[in-house]
Parts: sequence; C-alpha cells; structure tokens
Amino acid sequence: MQHAIDYADYDLVLLDDPSPGVRRITLNRPEKRNALNHPLRGQLLQALREGDQDDSVRVQIIRGAGPSFSAGYDLGGGNDGHEMPFYTPAGEGQWPRHVTESWMSIWDLAKPVIAQVHGYCLAGGSELATGCDLVYVAEDAQMGYPAVRFGVPDMHFHAWFVGMRTAMEMMLTGDSISGTEAVERGWANRAFPVEDLDERVVEIASRIAKMPPDIVSLNKRIVHRGMEIMGLRTAIRAGTEMCALGTHQKSLHDFVARTRDQGLTSALTDRDGAFGDYRTASEQPRNSGTAS
Repeated sequence: MQHAIDYADYDLVLLDDPSPGVRRITLNRPEKRNALNHPLRGQLLQALREGDQDDSVRVQIIRGAGPSFSAGYDLGGGNDGHEMPFYTPAGEGQWPRHVTESWMSIWDLAKPVIAQVHGYCLAGGSELATGCDLVYVAEDAQMGYPAVRFGVPDMHFHAWFVGMRTAMEMMLTGDSISGTEAVERGWANRAFPVEDLDERVVEIASRIAKMPPDIVSLNKRIVHRGMEIMGLRTAIRAGTEMCALGTHQKSLHDFVARTRDQGLTSALTDRDGAFGDYRTASEQPRNSGTAS
C-alpha cells in the first residue's frame, strides 16, 4: 500500500512512500524516455536532498516512469530556456564536470539511494544509476553508452564497475549489456523479471530501513571511501578533461553538423543503423530525438 503525500512543487518527478522509511522518486518524462534535461535533474537532486534531511526517510529509490529508466541526456532542445540546476565554474569541460558532480553528490548523501532500472539505461541514465549506492535491474534492461559512437562520455565509470575488458568493448563499440549481464559483470546487484522489479526493490529497501540510520550512514561511507582511496573519484574527475578534449574532435563536429542538416532523430538513426540497435532496432520505440 502506498502512502500518498502532496508534493505540489514537483512535476517532473513523482514521490511516494511505498513502505515505512522508504521514499521512492519516479522520473516523470515517460514520453521522452525520461531524458535528463535541466529541470528534471534539478527536481531529482532537490527531492534526494529533501529525503536525506527527512527523519522519516531511511532509504530512497529512483526509478523511471514508462518504458525506460532513462535513455540519457536530453539532446532534443529540452534544455532551451532553462539554466543548469546548480552552479559549476565555467570554462573547458563545464558540462561533464557539472553532470559528474550531480551524480557523485548522491554518494555524499547520508542515506542509501537505490537505482531501480528497467528498459533503456543509456549514457546519462547509466551515469545516474552508477552514482547510486545499489542498483537492481530488470533482466532485459539495456545499459550502454551509445554516445561513444560520436564523442567521449561525461562520466568514465565503466572500467571501475564492469571490468577492463567489458569496459573496453563497450567504449569501442557503444554496445549495451543486458540487466543479467550487468549483474554478472558487477555493475548491478541483482536482476529480476521486470514484472517483479517494483516489489523486489521495495522488499530490499524495507530491509535497509530496519537498520539503525546512523550506522547505515557510516557503513555507506566506508564503502565509498574505500573506492575513493583506490582512485575512483579522481579517475572519474580526470575523465571530464578527456570529455572536454572530445568536443574538439572532427567526428563530433561532423555529427553536430548532421543534426543541423537532417535533424537529431535522423542523425541518431544513422549513427546506430550500422549496428542495428537502440532506435534502429525494429522492436524498440522511436521517440522524437531526445536522448543519447
């Protein structure tokens, strides 16, 4: 049973409490496969901060409405007229530094955050999920970074979470891996049939909510500090400089020119056509060009 709460200030995220101590945040741009534009990212980060400060909340879940968790950053004009949700110093690499700071800030929250992933989890969507403390996926989910087919990722998490060989293959092809494969390689905790995903994630979150919150906060920090001592945060931050370098490459300039000449949807379809995946696969929806 869900506990209805009035969150009048939110429209791009939906909030509910499906179990005592559990706050659930649903990305609410299903018609755009939850493409991450500035307003959506701002509301998500604000909701996470509010939940982290709410004594009645002990663990938070992020999921997506509609057919996908998130197909990536909004490339189809969804940011027009909107400022970035928080300040990031200007200069070379501002965008990758900005979004990386967004998702790594989830690590610094006191309370655990769970990513509940189904459908597409691509590019910026995979960055968001990676920044969460736990990741549970539908068996047939697709996690990938197709944007490597024209540029350099904003947040270089692959080698840390799926291992060098799989990371190299994903970075050199742009191919995705299934939810089951994501568990096998260590990116996700467990995979469930999509029809069971909601229930199983709430069950796990409810177990965490039974733990003493002060101890959970410290134990969350222990794991993250260990990864940081091994260099994860430094490596991800260094990757933003590589992303900045990528913006000067001819291939990216050529892709941007194609989006101007033939439109974003057509350019993305051409990008993926040789591979027969993502928006070019016959069984997948072809929403108007919105995400990486």
